Amino acid sequence: MGKFDDVVEKMKSEMTGKLGMSRVDAALLTGVAKSLGPSIYRKDASLVACSDKKERENIKKKFLIKKLGLADSEKLDAGIQAVCEEMGTKNRNKHRIIFYYLLAKKFKKTALFK
Repeated sequence: MGKFDDVVEKMKSEMTGKLGMSRVDAALLTGVAKSLGPSIYRKDASLVACSDKKERENIKKKFLIKKLGLADSEKLDAGIQAVCEEMGTKNRNKHRIIFYYLLAKKFKKTALFK
């Protein structure tokens, strides 16, 4: 396996183990990982800091609005907050791949990554 495949496998493992998800859509996870490019290999860029307002705003503007094509609304902020809580408020390692995977599912935009 290559480096990319190793990262995707690690995310799958974390989703089923640490987050307790019963099913993981491998095609969606791979598509999201590919869309993030080389940032998935950099420690700081590969994680999401839910406590950082600027980070949440970037996710909203660059991922939800620009990439997913959603209209700016309070629903976007609520969706980001819901994913933060779903991944665990005490979880300091919120991986961006998993975070974006969950956002794509929440806003029913999974077809963009398959």
